Amino acid sequence: MEQQKNHLIIVAGEASGDAHAACLVNAIKDLDSNVTFSGLGGERMASSGVELYADLTKIAVIGFIEVLKHYSEFKKLFDLILIKARETNAKAVILVDYPGFNLKLAKKLKKMGIKVIYYISPQVWAWNEKRVELIKNVVDKMIVLFEFEKEFYAKKGLDVVYVGHPLVDEAKANETRDSVMEETGLEKSKKTIALLPGSRQKEITRLLPVMINAAKNLYQKNQDLQFLILKASTISDNLLNKYLSKDFPIKILNNRSYDGINASDFCLVASGTATLEVAIFDKPMVVIYKTSFLTWALAKLLIKIPYIGLVNVVAQKKVVPECVQLDATEIKIVSETISILSDPIKTKSIKSDLTKVKNALGAPGASMRAAKEILSSLR
Repeated sequence: MEQQKNHLIIVAGEASGDAHAACLVNAIKDLDSNVTFSGLGGERMASSGVELYADLTKIAVIGFIEVLKHYSEFKKLFDLILIKARETNAKAVILVDYPGFNLKLAKKLKKMGIKVIYYISPQVWAWNEKRVELIKNVVDKMIVLFEFEKEFYAKKGLDVVYVGHPLVDEAKANETRDSVMEETGLEKSKKTIALLPGSRQKEITRLLPVMINAAKNLYQKNQDLQFLILKASTISDNLLNKYLSKDFPIKILNNRSYDGINASDFCLVASGTATLEVAIFDKPMVVIYKTSFLTWALAKLLIKIPYIGLVNVVAQKKVVPECVQLDATEIKIVSETISILSDPIKTKSIKSDLTKVKNALGAPGASMRAAKEILSSLR
């Protein structure tokens, strides 16, 4: 593309990052309509007017081994961003989360003399504080979503600003519970359990089978329960259909997670941003995480905090149960689910803690605050 006076490159690598990046782009455009964008991302960024070089969300993977399998694809896109940053004379490159790719990119961009703004911090406070020195050397401004992240980076001497979490604005249902029940053929009088197996293919193959088996077990114990899979736009129908069977009544809601969460009473949710989305709707949940054995073994050596679910990290205590790796089993998930659903006092306590988590995400307007910080730093 031709050089433009106010051009920014933005890079996001998975569904949640794509959504947050799109909201950020829209906010920046609201403040300055002359700013143009190109980069790597997904459908949401494209719809917000970003000229995509490629859809990086299509190859979103988890874990060290999985990344190696896609090395050539990542390398090609990595080199392309460096070329485009020069060709477009970009005023800055905005990196959104996705640290495995983006921190390496930041290092190269800094050597090229290009301004680097990082939006949504890598979780180095959880697994590798040593990388803070790298971040300090290659990132010009860090924009974070959590108050504790600001304190963490400020102590390390970084230029950091806290804006709150964009989910406070984004996580809103468009349809009522009743309309979702009617659309999916579920009964309004029954308790609904939503399955959120993730937005990456590997998450589906590892988590959905155990989630469905747990749902079948729960249904056998209580046929007044009903189940709803919330399918991300990045997941194909063919992949999902591999794990469904005609003998078990389970419905699917496509690409409308917020409507589905709002319509449900309880959630089985893949660890990640989705746990905060569920928290915003005050829905009790079980957090589930499972990866390859080698990736998990390496992660165990690095992780420095007691919890993996963001909802528990933000609360700084165990608000909801986590079924992780060897504990991510049908029996464990069923046990944790029943212990909550059968105990009104526990359910009430969890909902109270989830409200505190929601309040800790900050006031509405995070994307606009981030946009103002970015434009201010460019001036």
